[in-house]
Amino acid sequence: MNVLVRLFGSSVGKKLVMAATGLVLVLFVLGHMIGNLQVFLGPEALNRYAAFLQSNREVLWAVRLVLLTCVGLHVWSALKLSSENRAARPLDYDGRPAPAAATYASRTMLMSGLIVAAFILYHLLHYTVRVEAINFTGKSFLDLKEAAPGGGERHDVFKMVILGFRQPLVSLFYLVGVGLLCLHLSHGLRAMFQSLGLLTHKCGPLIARAAPVVAWILFLGYVSIPLAVLLGFGKEVLH
Repeated sequence: MNVLVRLFGSSVGKKLVMAATGLVLVLFVLGHMIGNLQVFLGPEALNRYAAFLQSNREVLWAVRLVLLTCVGLHVWSALKLSSENRAARPLDYDGRPAPAAATYASRTMLMSGLIVAAFILYHLLHYTVRVEAINFTGKSFLDLKEAAPGGGERHDVFKMVILGFRQPLVSLFYLVGVGLLCLHLSHGLRAMFQSLGLLTHKCGPLIARAAPVVAWILFLGYVSIPLAVLLGFGKEVLH
């Protein structure tokens, strides 16, 4: 218990919490993108993948709880560190906080992180909980079913994705949300390695160069889906 108190009570501990939870979330974002990109393999591939996940509900819910806990701890540690940094920041001769040299991504980490958290919440309500009021289609995603190969029915995730992203406002919000997520990662990846003590003089420059590349790969991978749908991909399943 004393270890946990020291961990959550110190700035170093909060940085470790933010870095560790950030690592878990980055791995999920990468895996989630790979799963989502199966949409380009067609309805059978994506719906089979979704059915496999749904058939392991205990594991699925355990993963969801871990991810939600990581998001909560990540946001909490970010808010606490931001508050502590403001309190400890030196003042200039006018009594205002002294400016610090930093990238745009690092200066907006807290803001982009909170917006990303709101985006994740919307995304969960949209495609996981499938709240009809926020999909702007006038249709319930819960009713989208197709015949399963082995008999019975399964959820038509492919059609749900096409219907969802055919709404320009939804796709626009998705593009903005993913853009801010990747902006957040472009700085957060380097900060994560630093907090975990892995940013050595030898690998530091490599990580600094790799972080924005990884962020761009994730951005292009995620936004390729709504952009493709807006350009007509998958429209044949709607007829």
